[in-house]
Amino acid sequence: MEQSPFEQFEELRINAAAKSFLGEAAKWTTYLSILGYIGIGFMVLAAIVLFAVGSSISMGPMAGGIWMGVFYLALAAFYFIPINLLYKFSSNMKTALHSNDQASLVKAFEYLKSHYKFIGILTIVLIGIYILAVVGIVLTGMSGMR
Repeated sequence: MEQSPFEQFEELRINAAAKSFLGEAAKWTTYLSILGYIGIGFMVLAAIVLFAVGSSISMGPMAGGIWMGVFYLALAAFYFIPINLLYKFSSNMKTALHSNDQASLVKAFEYLKSHYKFIGILTIVLIGIYILAVVGIVLTGMSGMR
């Protein structure tokens, strides 16, 4: 009995070259995620410093360092999501390659998919914010010319 093209994908195998590439990708994503965790640590540290300094810093409409501290904590929490997904990809991929564990391989690719889905949605949101900012600047400039 002949398999359809879709059923053939179920038989997809990872050869030695692919394992090598995935192993190298896992090493680099581990490195990048560790750097990300360090960056998050610096953000939290900056937030703590801003909380300690408190209202002695006048940041214009922000009315002090406390609000900047809250912003840094929120940014660190937001940044944690893609960094953690990247780390989970790398650790599961290493487990899959070292023990030939199919479940860990599938889980690794699930985390990688979630990481890129998060980054893709974030990119769309940021492009929208940039467009709104440009429109706002243009409208503000046009109203100032009158």
